[in-house]
Order: sequence, then C-alpha cells, then structure tokens
Amino acid sequence: MFGVCMIKLSKRLETAAKMVRYDCSLADIGCDHGYVPVYLIQQGIIKNAIASDINEKPLSSCRALVKENGLEDKIKCVLSNGLENINLDEIDDILIAGMGGELIADILSNCDMNKLKEKHLILNPMTHPEIARKFLYENGFAIVNDTVVKDGRHYYCIMDSVYTGAVKKYDSLDFYFGNIKINDDNKGYFLHLLNYLKNKQKSGENHSEVISAIEEKTNDNG
Repeated sequence: MFGVCMIKLSKRLETAAKMVRYDCSLADIGCDHGYVPVYLIQQGIIKNAIASDINEKPLSSCRALVKENGLEDKIKCVLSNGLENINLDEIDDILIAGMGGELIADILSNCDMNKLKEKHLILNPMTHPEIARKFLYENGFAIVNDTVVKDGRHYYCIMDSVYTGAVKKYDSLDFYFGNIKINDDNKGYFLHLLNYLKNKQKSGENHSEVISAIEEKTNDNG
C-alpha cells in the first residue's frame, strides 16, 4: 500500500476503475483531481500512470495529491488537450471519464487508430453515450464490457472497448443499447432515456425505433 491519504472513489469512478487491467500503465484523460490513478496505485492494481487534463487548475490539484502520497515516480501529470501530448507507446489502458459522449468521440477522432491496437479504452460519457458508442462501432472498436451504474440519483454508462479494425453494420439500437441487458438494477436508466427520447420526438426528431425497443424491453422486464 502507498500513500498517506487513502482514496475512496464514487461508485461511478469505482466501476470504471475496475475495468482497468492489472499491472498496466494507465492514461487518465481529463483526470480532474487525479483520484483514479492514485487509487489504482494505492490498491496495487496498476504499475504507473499518466494523469492529464486540458486545464491547469485541476492538474495542479492532481499534482498536489500525487505529491501528498509520494507517488511522483509512479504518476506523471501532463497538460494535454485529449491525447495530443500523450505518448501512446508508454501506456496500455486509457480512461476517459467525466465528459460528454461528443467530446470523447472528438478526442478519439484526433488520434491515430493504429496506435490504439491492443489498448483498452475505458469510457464514461456523462451525456450521450450513444454518440460514444456510434464512434466506437463505426471506427473498428468492439465493446467488451458495457454497463450502467447508479451513483446517487443519476445513472452512468461505462464501457470497456478494444480496437479490432473490423467495422460491422450497426444501427441506432446498437448505439443506445450497446451490450447492456435491461434488468432491475438499470431499468431506471432506460425509463429516463425513454422519457428523454419521447420529448425529443415531440420536437420533430425520429426516435420511434429506439422508443419501441425500450418500451418492449422494460415491459418484458416487468
């Protein structure tokens, strides 16, 4: 065990942290205060990490936490717009959490896909997870773990994906459902999504196929 300030993660971040592979080198993109890499080092799960943020203020908080726990030799703090200043040859897993699905897709679109081979992308889009999934599916990624977690009053999608280079045919149902199976634990998320899409439908957008699928699956689930 390392550190003088043992980190306890929120349920959302803990779920994402559990998808990080043992003994890997992690890049935490949009690290905010750096809780996840410090936690994973403290737990002996990863060997080292790069913690990055686009803003200096949160990165300064991350540096302070790293220093407080004596982990300067384990965690490197880097100011970076997405993956721009990250040496992908140094890392195995990439965590991108706490931002919208549009921004996650934008960050990944600015990266050489070939450099992501054999790496795991752990993504936690706070909004529009369907946009993140659409990007993954249309750019040769497979989602190996797709889950919904309730943290407080909110539900969050968290997915673990790998680059295969194989692009298959997907539709809107795949973008909204991914590999998630509706059950009692995540039914609230889909009911919230159902209400959201119905409101969007009233403004002229067509989500009838997804709405029907959610209604059918939530009714089947009881």
